[in-house]
Amino acid sequence: MKSKNKISPAFAKIMLITLCLIVGINFVFAQKKQYQSPIVVTPVKYDKSEPLRNILPVPPQKRQQLKREIPNINNIPLPENYNQDLSQPQGIDPVLQNYFGNLNLNVAENNFEGVGCVNSSAPPDTQGDVGLEHYFQMVNSSFAIWDKSGNLLYGPADNITIWDGFIGPWSGTNSGDPIVLYDNLSDRWLASQMAIVSTTQGHYYMVIAISETSDPLGAWYRYAYAFDNLPDYPKFGVWPDGYYMSINQFGSLPNGGWTWEGAGISVFDRNAMIAGDPDAAMLFFDFEPTNAFGDPFSFLTSDMDGSPPPQGTPNYLSYFKDDAWGFDYDNLSIWECSVDWENINNSALSEVAILQTEPFNSNPGTYITQPGINQKLQSLGSRLMYSLQYRKFDDYEVILANHTVDADNSNHAGVRWYELRNYGNNWEIYQQGTYAPDENHRWMGSIAMNANGDIALGYSVSGNETFPSIRYTGRSANDPLGVMTYAEEEIMAGSGSQMMDRWGDYSMMTVDPVNDLTFWFTTEYLKSTGSFNWSTRIASFNL
Repeated sequence: MKSKNKISPAFAKIMLITLCLIVGINFVFAQKKQYQSPIVVTPVKYDKSEPLRNILPVPPQKRQQLKREIPNINNIPLPENYNQDLSQPQGIDPVLQNYFGNLNLNVAENNFEGVGCVNSSAPPDTQGDVGLEHYFQMVNSSFAIWDKSGNLLYGPADNITIWDGFIGPWSGTNSGDPIVLYDNLSDRWLASQMAIVSTTQGHYYMVIAISETSDPLGAWYRYAYAFDNLPDYPKFGVWPDGYYMSINQFGSLPNGGWTWEGAGISVFDRNAMIAGDPDAAMLFFDFEPTNAFGDPFSFLTSDMDGSPPPQGTPNYLSYFKDDAWGFDYDNLSIWECSVDWENINNSALSEVAILQTEPFNSNPGTYITQPGINQKLQSLGSRLMYSLQYRKFDDYEVILANHTVDADNSNHAGVRWYELRNYGNNWEIYQQGTYAPDENHRWMGSIAMNANGDIALGYSVSGNETFPSIRYTGRSANDPLGVMTYAEEEIMAGSGSQMMDRWGDYSMMTVDPVNDLTFWFTTEYLKSTGSFNWSTRIASFNL
């Protein structure tokens, strides 16, 4: 952004104390924070592409991934009472599931190879979504499109192919953190990636493309938006009033280092973008840097599946805070973002609640073991994992979230997952659990719910005798709370270990919009031991 206004709270902080006696509901009102008068930004460039099927794919080429991706925890100023020993014992996770489910009713449908490490870069940031007739996957730094039987229709191609001929400072860049989403409200596709032009002069862009029709092989409306700081780890969500994006902002230093510049939330005018409006605006809520890690840090914006929320429903956002980082207790912070495109000054981003979770130890360290080598993998336990899925039922709303924790405080990674519900008054934790059924590590999860209320959880698995592999589990709507009741299934067994610590940095579980029941999951694995030789897999299944 070329102009940057200070954002001040609109009213004084309010402290309300609420005592919940209902078992399983831990709801605490926060000291409310509200941000109004967002910065209004218009695209620095717009055009409409030729149909993608007519564009010659740019061959994947070697891309150098900057170390700025997922900057080290030490890049962010920490509070004085920060617990430097993140693995300090805090007891066994109180909602630990240390056993496998025993239901075997799931039905596999597809299981095919995704894009591999064709750009000699890492990590892959594996991500993908499913539409009416296609599966579209993006990784660092290539993409491909298949039909839903796994037949390759386009690619693998360098990600910049989508913006081929979109001339500007970003031309030829391919800076990573890609996202592709299917917008089931409009039957369109969204694709995005960062474009870093100069880390020494602070020139950063997000390039976004919206398909003209439901066919991702057709034409695309292409946009570029400028940012003052590096828009790191961008995560998108589809909502009726906008495409929502969360970022972690970093400023560059002359010596190549980075400074923490606070979180940021962008809202893109969805209706304008799907109409190909060259002036489609972006609203930007800029958080000033704080000296407390994670307050806020790595928001996720909700991404809806199924029926749309009631008209006027705000987008919901969340991130978690670990008491090991100096907070009073482990919790999920819940925010709402309301946008008024007719009167921007009515738009607001507000913290509405803190949901106190069962205790956990996020332990964002490098401790995940692999067979045959001493190299361990990062847990990336400092943030919620993509995505923050939203679903509307007749009498309540649901949000699903997950993150990696140390399940028994012995450097043993498991997946903490949550189902939040809103029956009309406020959000509450309906159920939560930590899935770590054996001695292997489970991390880099993604979770989703289908129209029946079934939940599927996909993740990576690794251990002393288990090569990094892809597995999933799940539960039905009426199963005992906090438990994954289905037997764990393997999508792809790995046969090699990775000789570098970065893994991920995210995966994706989605629901097929045709029947709103079938799950699709994509993430990475290794066929042989090495550093830049990862592969990915795409699978679909029913519970």
